[in-house]
Amino acid sequence: MILVWLIGVLFLGGIIAWLSERLNPNYPRLIALITVLLDLVLMLTLLGAEPAIGGWVAAIDAPWIPRFSISFYLAADGLSVLLLLLTAFLGVIAIGSAWDEIKVRAGFFYFNLLWTLAGVLGVFTALDLFLFFFFWEVMLIPMYFIIAIWGHENKNYAAMKFFIFTQVTGMLMLVSILMLAYFHYLQNGFVSFNYHDLLTVETRGPLEMWIMLGFFIAFTTKLPSVPFHSWLPDAHSQAPTAGSVILAGILLKTGAYGLIRFAVPLFPEASKSFAPFAMTLAAISILYCAKVAFAQTDIKRLIAYTSVSHMGFVTLGVYAWNEQALQGAIMTMLAHGISAAALFMLAGGLQHRIHTRNMLDMGGFWAKVPRMAVVVLFFSIAALGMPGLGNFIGEFLALLGAFRANIPLTVISAFGLIFASVYSLWVIQKVFHGEYTNSEFDDSHLTDLTHREMVYYATMIIGLIWMGMYPQSFLALSQPVLLDLISSTEEIVNIVVQN
Repeated sequence: MILVWLIGVLFLGGIIAWLSERLNPNYPRLIALITVLLDLVLMLTLLGAEPAIGGWVAAIDAPWIPRFSISFYLAADGLSVLLLLLTAFLGVIAIGSAWDEIKVRAGFFYFNLLWTLAGVLGVFTALDLFLFFFFWEVMLIPMYFIIAIWGHENKNYAAMKFFIFTQVTGMLMLVSILMLAYFHYLQNGFVSFNYHDLLTVETRGPLEMWIMLGFFIAFTTKLPSVPFHSWLPDAHSQAPTAGSVILAGILLKTGAYGLIRFAVPLFPEASKSFAPFAMTLAAISILYCAKVAFAQTDIKRLIAYTSVSHMGFVTLGVYAWNEQALQGAIMTMLAHGISAAALFMLAGGLQHRIHTRNMLDMGGFWAKVPRMAVVVLFFSIAALGMPGLGNFIGEFLALLGAFRANIPLTVISAFGLIFASVYSLWVIQKVFHGEYTNSEFDDSHLTDLTHREMVYYATMIIGLIWMGMYPQSFLALSQPVLLDLISSTEEIVNIVVQN
């Protein structure tokens, strides 16, 4: 029942935040913050819960549309709990980033923000695939409004591009879900969208590959991965700061979660055959997007391309499909969620102060905003994989596991770590060092980070250090889930080979 509360609190909080604007324009942000903090406290109770059979620490299964055997089936295990905590934590950060930025229609903004978070929680816990698709759509529509209404100069184009990419590929996933349910009907005599039932469906050969591709394209578009990535730089550059935080920190992780939970376990034989191609796409994403990042002068577009590059390590780890690689993928998801969110928050804060994202108009800011400069330096070296921080643990484990699966692609992908060092330090050099530049803005607006902003960044810094120094606290939660997924897929593949 706690999972229903987690989602319901966000839905209800969003409505109250919207309505409260009539009483006081400052109420929506306060209600949104209290709502997400309440959710975070509720999630912490899951950490102490004893897992039931199958490793689930919480579950609810109630009829929803009995005619088609569709149920309201939510469940959380160690993997889900990690991502739920990340969602709530970055939800608080997103509200903090919007605190002074969102002045127009604030009630509707926080309504959309909370409903996006509710949709994400549903994605991370739904085990009925029709319900999963429902929440997949729920989180897209509010994000469209966040970009289209509160975005920047080219917001309508970016919002529509985001919506079309995710909606069209989502329809492909829906077709694949319906095909799975149909084949379950043919093989068992009744329709089911239950995850555990669909794991038993036999779809071999080219048919399995085609159905799997519906899931793969939907998830890698959201991840995103080359060649389905082109919506992301536009969405990030035009979105308000809070929108970028949610996009980079949380929404991208739903695609990676989908690969781990659904795409590979539901189609183990096809995934094994497809793995070399998926890992090749991952290597291309890592190197190509790192190279494209060099050509950017818009600081938010640059960070967006680096996000695609770093998420390539997640795809690489998932399709290596061994414990080390999967643990690396999950740690990269968590660490990248925090570091990318922080960098977008910093870029958005800089834009809010000086009204430009063009790095050609920046330079020599270190002396003017020393606190901001130090914070940017920390998250930049975190993103490039500095040992002792969470990103290093994730990418190192992903490469270590991938090395066991495909040595050439792992060696090629490792060059992405070198590129990451170069473009991260280049941004520091261009924006914060050199001669002071103020040709395009009033430098009186270039103020350093406030104490409130420093509190948000300090919590993210502590999170990354904790991941880097005590990774076992995260690895232990996800390990039983991953071992179960690996053993079940290997068992199915072995049965197919024997037959």
